[in-house]
Amino acid sequence: MKWVKFQIRTTVEAEDIIISTLYDIGLEGAQIEDKVPLTPLEKEQMFVDILPQGEEDDGIAYLDFFLEKKSDGTLEVCGETVDVDTMLERVNEELEGLRAFCAIGDGTVTVSETEDIDWINNWKQYFHQFYIDDILVVPSWEEVKPSDRDKIVLHIDPGTAFGTGMHETTQLCIRQLRRYITSETRLLDVGTGSGILAILSLMFGAQHVFGTDLDPCAVDAVAQNCEANHIDARSFELTIGNIITDENVRDKAGYECYDIVVANILADVLVDLTPVVVRHLKAGGMYITSGIISGREQMVREAVQAAGFEIVEETYQGEWVSVTARKPMGP
Repeated sequence: MKWVKFQIRTTVEAEDIIISTLYDIGLEGAQIEDKVPLTPLEKEQMFVDILPQGEEDDGIAYLDFFLEKKSDGTLEVCGETVDVDTMLERVNEELEGLRAFCAIGDGTVTVSETEDIDWINNWKQYFHQFYIDDILVVPSWEEVKPSDRDKIVLHIDPGTAFGTGMHETTQLCIRQLRRYITSETRLLDVGTGSGILAILSLMFGAQHVFGTDLDPCAVDAVAQNCEANHIDARSFELTIGNIITDENVRDKAGYECYDIVVANILADVLVDLTPVVVRHLKAGGMYITSGIISGREQMVREAVQAAGFEIVEETYQGEWVSVTARKPMGP
């Protein structure tokens, strides 16, 4: 089996935003190469030996994405068959779009081939159990220590779907969900991925979750993670499709029936999503957003207010922002 590698030369600061953006066109599972020293917490989480002296951080990063090459030389991306040149063109278009608001450095893309590698599983050696406040996140290949069995434990295996809980945007959403969920909560999770936000919402006491995602890989990931956390399948419904553009997805979700909508997506997508999800929320319902890189929160604020929401709170972690808003109770 052969793989096509798309390598992007960029800046350390642009790593997250590029990874998030290219995920939407089917590139996921990025391999990051940079010279940023690991923090003590990262070293503890990764359980790796670090050389006492490394090269000085030059601010340059390389992001590697791999796609399987079929026997006829084509690639399959999000269920679509494309050639390498088409995929390269899409990557370059996304990078050019980012240049308008983000310093991505060179932003050059190199395409090469590599022989069969277990790139889907190799990253597991670096992902170990960790805490989000008092929640212990445990990957499927590790055991819970006896001393931790009285904690809130989330068993998670991201598989090929996005979401481990380690990213700041996910943690911002988790904290806001915990504040607003009650035993009566019906929640709409846009961009479910591995199901981490939806599953934790049910563990926090939510009654039912309806999730949407663009990636068919989310179906298996969610099913496995629900089973690992003993989540009743009847309480978590998932559909694949774009709720922004697909009326069937919107109809399936239902209107004015959710107490909370959560969306951990990019700011540009939130702008398009916001006037859509307001129709799915009950009067007084909460809209929790994240995935907003610092400096782009104003465009989300404006979209939220234009849709008739009242902004309740903004929270920050690292370079990321979460905007929480409320739908008015009505006249």
